[in-house]
Amino acid sequence: MKILTTVKRVTDPDMKVKIKPDQSGVVTDGVEYKMNSFDEYGVEEAIKLKEAHGGEIVVVSVGPSSATKEIRTAMAMGADRGILVETDAELDSDAVARVLAEVVRRESPDIIVMGKQAVDSDRNQTGQILASYLDYPQATFAYSLEVADGWATVGREVDGGTATKRVKLPAIITADLRLNEPRYASLPGIMKAKRKPLETLSPSDLGVDIANKVNVLLFEAPEEREAGEIVEDIDTLIDRLKNKAKVL
Repeated sequence: MKILTTVKRVTDPDMKVKIKPDQSGVVTDGVEYKMNSFDEYGVEEAIKLKEAHGGEIVVVSVGPSSATKEIRTAMAMGADRGILVETDAELDSDAVARVLAEVVRRESPDIIVMGKQAVDSDRNQTGQILASYLDYPQATFAYSLEVADGWATVGREVDGGTATKRVKLPAIITADLRLNEPRYASLPGIMKAKRKPLETLSPSDLGVDIANKVNVLLFEAPEEREAGEIVEDIDTLIDRLKNKAKVL
């Protein structure tokens, strides 16, 4: 089985970021970066599939040259080789999907496992758009995955509960947080990752126009939360909820 999984380099969500004075983006000086947390679950599931069925794991990232760190991390966890489609441009979900579609066509994997969304943009779009470009079946928000006889059975998180979906391979699966528990890269794994092959391409090598279809106009910080209020009785609470918070 050939498994393709994707990783994105994102700002550490535990760090407090500041918006630039001109509101064009966030200040990146001194900001730490890491692998997108949902992608960690995708990488772990790819490794579990290889352990169960054998084969090869190809990990792909679209981003700056520094994203090789996240690819090497995935290879230290257990992926076999990496592909970096290098670009310093800020890409929207559609542009990333167009790039990934060409990588998939080159690699012809049996299954694609991705994080359901990136924690920096929270768009939750790339997997679905990629499935559309490739005309592949998809199963999003996966909390369980079983593969047998050319089919994937996927337990999905849905509004109000869960559902089960069966899709024919090749297919795209996007990972939710309940799918597994990502492993830590071992020291031997880290040493092996340094010797594993990592290919660097450009969007032009793949023949992809990376012009964005969505343009971000500006960034705004959320309003600061007001301090809470202690009320004397239930009638006052109802009054505050109705007339001040306007939630009743």
